[in-house]
Amino acid sequence: MRHPDAAVAAPDLLRMKRRGERIAMLTAYDFTMARHLDRAGVDVLLVGDSLGMVVLGQANTLGVTLDAMLHHTTAVSRAVSRALVVADMPFLTCHTGVPDAIRAAGRLLSEAGARAVKVEGAFQVLEVVQRLGEAGIPVMGHIGLTPQSIHRLGGFRKQARSPEEARKLVESARALEAAGAFAVVLESIPSKVAAEVTDALEIPTIGIGAGPHCDGQVLVSHDAFGLYDEFTPPFVKRFANLGDQLAAAARDYVLEVREGEFPSTPAASLARRSAD
Repeated sequence: MRHPDAAVAAPDLLRMKRRGERIAMLTAYDFTMARHLDRAGVDVLLVGDSLGMVVLGQANTLGVTLDAMLHHTTAVSRAVSRALVVADMPFLTCHTGVPDAIRAAGRLLSEAGARAVKVEGAFQVLEVVQRLGEAGIPVMGHIGLTPQSIHRLGGFRKQARSPEEARKLVESARALEAAGAFAVVLESIPSKVAAEVTDALEIPTIGIGAGPHCDGQVLVSHDAFGLYDEFTPPFVKRFANLGDQLAAAARDYVLEVREGEFPSTPAASLARRSAD
């Protein structure tokens, strides 16, 4: 059995599924957050193109560039000693030809320190998934609600709701597995469909808004910890309200600066408060 402090590699996720161990995955975009999450025992850290929304304030993920992904993945990789760092392939990097995709993914590994990439889509990216694997680049798939396709999908809507859509999703997952993906993210699909996909695959499934039957779960950290309040998906559970705590701490700082309590020696601060 793998030591709990040993670095997680892509093949370890398959072994975790076979042992019945659930996979814990979160997003990270900077050094400090990644270090805390890695020390907490998170198995996989995804440098997601969700950074466009929760870090850069963009309306969606489409404006995230390869340069941005390289920048943030480098910061995360520097912080991590255990978790598997997976970097999103940004919009269109998988659709302008296999050589372009290999160059982009190769940079995310060789320059930024990622140990795998995530690719959205299924049949349209199968050759890319296969060729990346042949080049030594582990690939995580992503199907269901694919944020890079929101204009085609009509927004952030639940997918695979009809029997025909569910059948196509299962076929997509099997095709990604056959092409060499080591895991697949299932986003915003019915729980029973996620269970069907999970049972159909040897590789692990990681759900986000896909119910409890996946082999693992992933959330955007800024959602899970209450740091992003522009939009909260209905499936998110908030494990903390760090945004509120940060705002309260900042208000305390502002007050102490304005009242002359900071900076000051502890004795002077205590005397001032006693006089008040």
